[in-house]
Amino acid sequence: MSRVQPEQQAPPVQRLRIRYAKRGRLRFTSHRDVSRAIERAVVRAAIPMAYSSGFHPHPRISYAGASPTGAASEAEYVELGLAEQRDPAEIGRELDAVLPDGLDVVAIVDSAESSAGSLSDLLTASQWRIALGETPVEEVSAAVAAFLATDSVLVERMTKKGMRSFDCRAAVIRLDVTPEGELDLVLEHTVPAVRPDDVLTGLREVAGLATPGTALLTRLAQGPLDRSSGTVGDPLTAR
Repeated sequence: MSRVQPEQQAPPVQRLRIRYAKRGRLRFTSHRDVSRAIERAVVRAAIPMAYSSGFHPHPRISYAGASPTGAASEAEYVELGLAEQRDPAEIGRELDAVLPDGLDVVAIVDSAESSAGSLSDLLTASQWRIALGETPVEEVSAAVAAFLATDSVLVERMTKKGMRSFDCRAAVIRLDVTPEGELDLVLEHTVPAVRPDDVLTGLREVAGLATPGTALLTRLAQGPLDRSSGTVGDPLTAR
């Protein structure tokens, strides 16, 4: 008896790359819940999605570089594979209209007109703004100077594979203090990943900085790293 073969789906005819923001109360939403919200919005907006082959086809949606739960972000990315050619701006408006408040489409481009390579390959660094509440600017500046003067700062964090120890200093490309006493941080995406809260742990370890337990983390940018300037580029811009 021959086994029934699953129907083979046609490949996407167009791929759209979307930058979206996670704002307000939505910063407390997990990536799994965000992805579910996007998938529901795609259905509600009647976007002509391409589907994977196999016995359980699913829409061609690819996520990259999701921010941790509790962090706000102006630079989250998702790619949609479409079954027909559509105007990217039109798709962006339709999707934005049905997404929950706090998930907002910021930019959308045809992948053929953006930088070559997968989204994951293009997202090599992030810029973060970290608000430290009422911590005096002088204390923050002194702690940052001590941290940057240290070659290696080991921290521990519980991961899916158990407690891990790693160097959070090596991933820091730039760390400045704003006039308001906030941290302006550029982190390279490394393995294991170093998160902004790991840098806060490092500042406590090196300089005893008393950071608040609920520091507000906001990702301002995510994309290719320019080491010469310590800045993060736009992955949606053709190079």
